[in-house]
Amino acid sequence: MKNQYNKTITVCFVGYIVQAIVNNFTPLLFLFFQRSFQIPLSKITLLVTFNFGIQLLVDLLSVGFVDKIGYRTSMIMAHVMSAAGLILLAVLPEITPDPFVGILTAVMIYAIGGGLLEVLVSPVVEACPSDNKEKAMSMLHSFYCWGHAGVVLISTLFFYLAGIENWKILAVIWALIPLGNAVAFSKVPIAPLIEDGGPGLELKELFRMKVFWILLIMMICAGAAEQAVSQWASTFAEKGLGISKTAGDLAGPMAFAVLMGGSRLFYGRYGDRIHLDRFMMFSCCLCILSYLGISFLPLPQLGLIACAVCGVSVGIMWPGTFSRASAAIPKGGTAMFALLALGGDVGCSGGPTLVGLVSGALGDDLKKGILAGVIFPVLLLTGIMFSRKTDKA
Repeated sequence: MKNQYNKTITVCFVGYIVQAIVNNFTPLLFLFFQRSFQIPLSKITLLVTFNFGIQLLVDLLSVGFVDKIGYRTSMIMAHVMSAAGLILLAVLPEITPDPFVGILTAVMIYAIGGGLLEVLVSPVVEACPSDNKEKAMSMLHSFYCWGHAGVVLISTLFFYLAGIENWKILAVIWALIPLGNAVAFSKVPIAPLIEDGGPGLELKELFRMKVFWILLIMMICAGAAEQAVSQWASTFAEKGLGISKTAGDLAGPMAFAVLMGGSRLFYGRYGDRIHLDRFMMFSCCLCILSYLGISFLPLPQLGLIACAVCGVSVGIMWPGTFSRASAAIPKGGTAMFALLALGGDVGCSGGPTLVGLVSGALGDDLKKGILAGVIFPVLLLTGIMFSRKTDKA
């Protein structure tokens, strides 16, 4: 019975690689777009905000339609939208009067796919019969990290060998992955999200639960703790070590993503021997120490090591919170997963913003900005301790 769902879990792993593609491919082309289409940097920056803004909106709206049209149809639609956005990215800038409008339209389409994947993939894996759901969830989320690293490395190699001016070919090649996975999702079995096949809880029922609010705050803090350092790691490496942008990307966010993926892979393999709450609490403490290390260690090299340690420490936070929510609120259903995804995305946006605002207010001192971000792992640790005292819903 369980073996027939192995293919389902595998295509879900690929689903998170798809999400990594739609989130991380276009940013590699920002400077090229700026030069080729004469798009101001202020507009280029808007593409990131627009991408995640659309994903947040989809997180929220999905509560109303995913259960009605079904998980299979929604998952296929997510992959088709992701592929369509990548293909249109290669087409629209050349045929629209304003290339920026063409790029923005393509981003909007693949952002809808990315937002749906954020909501759908985790609950589909959580619903699959397995001996240790926490292991499967951690392994699943590691694939986003591997996808992120793969997109950067493969794209960089392609640009070096074929020239960045041939980026449209690569965009279409990347689109083949979601197209193939859409076909796979039309065939694999999908288990019901609620064990007895009944409906999940409604929003008003979730909002009355104290444990849900604790878990939502934990999810916000998980996203913020992860991205507060990840988004600034390249800048920290460049300014602290005086290295190039390419080297800064490799030493900063690339190293962070690989180590975060390694942490998730570790728990995915050995999670049956490790208590999830203890591992999350240890990770929070390690994260707090890494933030303090980044802020106070005198040598930039040591600060960069602390960034790497932060990547290890945040690995379990997002998937671990999802697993805790499934255990604490087994009938949470689509509404719970959508709102948790929304909370995580809010944290991903809010964490780097807080660091940037504090840094700017204190003379562009990035160390002090990151020190302010220590509030996120502290709150997450507090949330874990509170949620352990809360009875299951």
